[in-house]
Amino acid sequence: MLKLHQAIVVEGKYDKITLSQLVDAPIFVTNGFGVFKDRPTMALLRAVAEKRGLVVMTDSDGAGLVIRNRLKSAIPPQYLLHAYIPDVPGKEKRKTAPGKAGLLGVEGMTPETLLSCLQAAGATVEESPEAARGPALTHADLYELGLSGRPDSKARRLDLQKRLGLPALMSTNALLTALNAIYTRDEFLEKAMP
Repeated sequence: MLKLHQAIVVEGKYDKITLSQLVDAPIFVTNGFGVFKDRPTMALLRAVAEKRGLVVMTDSDGAGLVIRNRLKSAIPPQYLLHAYIPDVPGKEKRKTAPGKAGLLGVEGMTPETLLSCLQAAGATVEESPEAARGPALTHADLYELGLSGRPDSKARRLDLQKRLGLPALMSTNALLTALNAIYTRDEFLEKAMP
């Protein structure tokens, strides 16, 4: 498994599942065109891009191009890398019919192809991300801070997400991924917690 410095943004949850088996990096999902009207998610992607860089990996069909172009217009180019998957005819195993363009998406690509696309985009492989960034936040940290596992945790998380400009509809795991993409553990404890 490759440890990447940059975070990755993909279109859907199946793309994320596929990539998470290959790379150790924060992976964010646009939920297709849903990202167009979702200001908190766009703000999160901008913050992550500015902090560690962002690799855009969308399908090679028309929808993927539209999403890629929207991200290109919303995030400064110096923070973006673009990983392009090849046009491969076919359909994903979980689908009964191919998509409109008749091409495989990110989830249908071979592991070798995906890794090659990330390498061609210029994604940076890290030897030890903790050595460079410091220790990451953990679920235990969230528990100790009252952000999980307590009766008022949900309200506390929502308050934190609002203060940090993060999307409200995030699971605890998604929140942890976002926080680790933006902050080191020490930065978070110093700057984000009252």
